[in-house]
Amino acid sequence: MRQLTALDAQFLSVESATTATHVAGVAILDPSASPSGALTREALLALLRERLHLAPPLRMRLADVPFGLDRPYWLDDPDVDLDAHVHEVTLPAPGGERELAAYVADVHARRLDRGRPLWEAHLVHGLDGGRCALYIKVHHCAIDGVSGSEILTALLDPSPQPRRVEVPPAPASPQPPGLLAMLAGAITRSIVQPVETLCSLARAAADLDAIPVVAALPDARLVAQAARALAGDARPLPETPPLVAPRTPFNGPISGQREIALGSVPLSEVRRVARAFGMGPNDVVMTLCASALRRWLLAHDALPDRPLVAAVPVALRSQRSPDVGGTSRDIADGRVGNRISAMITPLATDVASPGERLAAVRSALAAAKRRFAVSHRTWLDDVCAMVPSAFAALATPMVFRLAGVAGAGVNLIVSNVPGPRVPLYLCGARMLAYHPLSVVTDATGGISITCASYDGRLDFGVVACPTRLPDVWSMIGHLREAMDELLALLDDSPDSRAPHDPAPHDPAPHDPAPGDPASHEPAPHDPAPHDPAPGDPASHEPAPHDPDSHDPDSPGDAPPARPQEERETMVSA
Repeated sequence: MRQLTALDAQFLSVESATTATHVAGVAILDPSASPSGALTREALLALLRERLHLAPPLRMRLADVPFGLDRPYWLDDPDVDLDAHVHEVTLPAPGGERELAAYVADVHARRLDRGRPLWEAHLVHGLDGGRCALYIKVHHCAIDGVSGSEILTALLDPSPQPRRVEVPPAPASPQPPGLLAMLAGAITRSIVQPVETLCSLARAAADLDAIPVVAALPDARLVAQAARALAGDARPLPETPPLVAPRTPFNGPISGQREIALGSVPLSEVRRVARAFGMGPNDVVMTLCASALRRWLLAHDALPDRPLVAAVPVALRSQRSPDVGGTSRDIADGRVGNRISAMITPLATDVASPGERLAAVRSALAAAKRRFAVSHRTWLDDVCAMVPSAFAALATPMVFRLAGVAGAGVNLIVSNVPGPRVPLYLCGARMLAYHPLSVVTDATGGISITCASYDGRLDFGVVACPTRLPDVWSMIGHLREAMDELLALLDDSPDSRAPHDPAPHDPAPHDPAPGDPASHEPAPHDPAPHDPAPGDPASHEPAPHDPDSHDPDSPGDAPPARPQEERETMVSA
């Protein structure tokens, strides 16, 4: 039994009538390859019963401390009522992506029942072409991108024939935490809270110039340098671009409604542009997002003269353990929750020329990487730990609401999830695409863009509040236009033409070596723009103390692996 961290508890505290903080994904499936030619709820339930032990977040439920005096505890529930978690529905005709997105948006807007393990699965039939879909959502307090990807891939197989999974002996019945023990823990925490707050404040002060909102304060950089000097850190702080988020239609108080759009671009096109301009796929993905946002803002006569500012999640989870099918050590030990940080970067939406915008995004990401390389990776945890638990649950929704009214620290969240390059199967049904979905809040903007690579595609999931962005499907069109815009740069520049993109499993001379941003393998010594340092969010690699973990929030350039070893196909933070 483990207690939630301050960051995990914050994801619970943020929830309100207008905000749900679960992350999710939509898998598009072709059941024709399955032995029965169909994917049924009964088959999905049988698969979950067989493999539930591989996904600890799906069997954990919350044990609350009386009166909310302290953070809740995780309690393993071996008798999960799967029937209450798995739902089945048939879409109305014509069963296209818009009908699917409308259903998913309605479910995505609803908060999870905290009396049960914090997840739901919806099997959706009736898609055109005989396809079906599986939508899974899990509360963000239980998973980050790495652990989330492991939930999905625990269910997937490399062929239509499901692999055999050995079911371990039934665990002993868990003992819920005693009332006196929880109250004693709450009293102890209240005594040490002032010390914990001061320690967290001191650590966060060292990164004051890189934290949203406070980075805009006068002399934030000087304060950060002074805090580092007092802590004995003499490393100079790299220069960073301004991190003042402009006001846009995306930002402001949100409603409880959600709209969702799904789309894809060929991963070969992303790689072709990246290789032609000597950069990583992540630079191209971020430029696609910047260009799409710029087009939407121009169409609505709302383009600010300053660049939009995005939060990019970065995973800090420990390395995967080879003896448990590739799961991370934390997951293998039954640990749930988040080990993430975030990088804040401008998106160059104020740059009109596509080529100059691509270069500006690359430059801004390189600067943000260098700054992140010398930052405390735990600043998100430190900020959350400053607030006493009993106060956080009451104050956080109000603070987020006020942030939406007063002005955003960031305009939106952009996440990227690297996934397997080979086709995978669920109960014999081939997964054709996987669209991750994230969170929108008053403070982080009424739109989030998440993408995942899978089997030669880059699949996007856009979540928006319709009061802030009523035409979310236009964003998918703008992403396609942005990709065409970058490809046109290659046609206009003979020196920038790239060779035909090789097969994903066949590294060509143009494929990046370890340390190249496109490979997402950090170089240990040189945090230069073309060679990200460990923990670098633009390469989306883990912090130096977790050298072998993999960040789920990078673009798709993951190496091929067996599905049970592949843990990079679900959502990120």
